[in-house]
Amino acid sequence: MCANEITFRVRYGETDQMGVVYHGNYAQYLEMGRISWLRSFDLSYKEMEESGVILPVISLQVNYKKSALFDDVLTLKTYLKKTPSVRIEFEYTLMNQNNEILAEANTVLVFMDVNKKRPIKCPDYILKKLK
Repeated sequence: MCANEITFRVRYGETDQMGVVYHGNYAQYLEMGRISWLRSFDLSYKEMEESGVILPVISLQVNYKKSALFDDVLTLKTYLKKTPSVRIEFEYTLMNQNNEILAEANTVLVFMDVNKKRPIKCPDYILKKLK
């Protein structure tokens, strides 16, 4: 469906003593992808939060294929899996500078009213931007 792509370089602090990206950093990479995806539709996560809507992650799955290494240039492709409702689901492909797939991932987030701490349907202004 709707896709976005970002490119970034692995920083030294993201790796272990072997120069391999620590597995926990992949969640941060996926978040970078989601924020960039929102921006590509002129949507601001900051403004969404300020209006009382948050998007907590309720599911995260990463299939690691090959190690990302210090100083690698990575490309993360973020895809919207389907039209959002109460949930919004993304799929990701992470590749290195040689176009080798390093990881494939999936996240599911839920739209939530920050004050009521209850799930809500995807705001209409987001659905309009996606059309």
